[in-house]
Amino acid sequence: MKESHLSIPGWENYRHLFKRQEVSSKTTLLSEGETATKAYFIEKGCIRVWFNNNGKDVTFQFFFEGEGVSSIESFRTNQPSLFSIESIEPCIIHTISKKDYMTILDDSPAIKAQIDEVLFQRLLFYQKLFLSRIKDNPETRYRELLEHHPQILQRVPQHYIASYLGITPVSLSRIRSRR
Repeated sequence: MKESHLSIPGWENYRHLFKRQEVSSKTTLLSEGETATKAYFIEKGCIRVWFNNNGKDVTFQFFFEGEGVSSIESFRTNQPSLFSIESIEPCIIHTISKKDYMTILDDSPAIKAQIDEVLFQRLLFYQKLFLSRIKDNPETRYRELLEHHPQILQRVPQHYIASYLGITPVSLSRIRSRR
């Protein structure tokens, strides 16, 4: 397994609680409106999170190898998820149930601190995304993506990138042609 949360010291005692799963591309792991009962750690592949806005997919985050993903708000509060989670590429993921996840947090203050840091980083990401949508034009958002997250441009289909940037695929093509 590539470097991930599961290979950080402390996690090895809990590997048996995770189920390895291979999923094909375009597999929905969680649908908007469902309650999340699992968290996922990505060994291989790419996953996107998105929501439906009046019939239009709006992608707002991508996850790659070594990262964990869940609708953490739904997972922790038992509320319906505000978004869907879907594989973009064939993936190898490791799933954990809420019960087993909570057992780990109760058993290990060190892992709980790691998870708290991951959640804080996700909050920072969402703040930056929110502010970027307000203050930056699409071309600036594209340049930021190119500079800070080139793996997205290399691995993610253009229509998902356009959705992430809040523009149409045609507008994305125009921006790319000017570069």
